[in-house]
Amino acid sequence: MSPAAEILVIILSVFLAIFLLLGIILSIYLIKLTRDIRDVTRSAGRTVGSIEAAVSSVAKVTSPLFIAEIVGRYIKKFKKGHKED
Repeated sequence: MSPAAEILVIILSVFLAIFLLLGIILSIYLIKLTRDIRDVTRSAGRTVGSIEAAVSSVAKVTSPLFIAEIVGRYIKKFKKGHKED
């Protein structure tokens, strides 16, 4: 093998080793990032669930009150209308 070919093989093997190390390091960071993303999505899911439960309970309470208030207003208007006649 000629000296130029040996130098070329050495240079290529060094670059291959560097890219292999970079690939391993980047894959480790990618795994850590996906774990962090999974944790964030779980936390967001729990938060959404608790907010949904709170809104549901508030809606159950306010809906009858809102309907009662509207009915009460109409009754008052109806009574005022009959008193004027």
